[in-house]
Amino acid sequence: MRRFVLCLSIVIVLGASSWAQPTAAATQTTPQTARQALLEMFFSKTPGTLAMHLPMATRAALEKAGALKSLEQYSQLIGQLQTQGQTVQTFETGSVLLATNDPKTEVKADITVENDSLRGDQDDIELTFHMYKNGQEQPSPFRSLFTFSMKQEGQVWTLNEISVTIHVPLADPAFLKAMTEKMTPQTGATGGFTPRPETSVQPGGNDAMVVAAMRTILTAEVAYASAYPNVGFTCTLSDLDGFGGGAPNEHQAMLINSGLASGKRYGYVFTLSGCGGTPATSFHLTAAPNGNSYGRKAFCVDQSAVIRSSSDGNPATCVASGAPVQ
Repeated sequence: MRRFVLCLSIVIVLGASSWAQPTAAATQTTPQTARQALLEMFFSKTPGTLAMHLPMATRAALEKAGALKSLEQYSQLIGQLQTQGQTVQTFETGSVLLATNDPKTEVKADITVENDSLRGDQDDIELTFHMYKNGQEQPSPFRSLFTFSMKQEGQVWTLNEISVTIHVPLADPAFLKAMTEKMTPQTGATGGFTPRPETSVQPGGNDAMVVAAMRTILTAEVAYASAYPNVGFTCTLSDLDGFGGGAPNEHQAMLINSGLASGKRYGYVFTLSGCGGTPATSFHLTAAPNGNSYGRKAFCVDQSAVIRSSSDGNPATCVASGAPVQ
């Protein structure tokens, strides 16, 4: 599930690396392209750049709601993430839009341009995400295609729409092998049924599901702080819930489903804490294995958006010295 998180969650994770190039607007004498505008929107350190590339109607609505200031705080959050020791390269032309490398883990990732369709004042840029470990691309059962639809308003390219297409290759041999391996019972030497490791120590799901749930809550926290700037982050999971009747508010923001908002999922207990200040500018989210999930890791994350884990299953150890999840 890591491969098709929300589009902006992917940009946040890659934006956590150090910025190595000047913005397109600062170096161009010719009109800026839609691709240059997209890079500038998410990676420029200049305040207000993200808002500048939003449609005028969107900016007006955010300004009326008093949320433009929160958008600036969001940009500052991206700046806080640019301290992870990775390197990033961006490319204004060619088949690769962005490439990142973590020399410590030997993990590389890139965003590839599958198609760039310019039609007058509109440009649809189709992107895919690829991850590599030790020089080998990491397989995924799903292929996600992200389309960023840019449109000119005056002389400025603005991000008009984001769409995501998920391809599930049901006849692909690699996909079928991965799926059937998960479903095939394992037989021991005595002929009896031997549970697979993820069944015996990971009731209700695997670690990837827990990490995906952490990312969902993390994304909801960022959206909540943006929607309710006077409150900031929340330390009450139920504040992010609220699907049902009524309009969204700070006590039912309608950002996550009720099952996850209950705090118990996939054999884990999810807990929010550490919301200091008014508005709250920090928080801690931990996921601890419950009593029936002995032997599993603990997970944690804060406003830095770096998910960590500890093999002893203790969330306190994770907060103090957890290793980043790859």
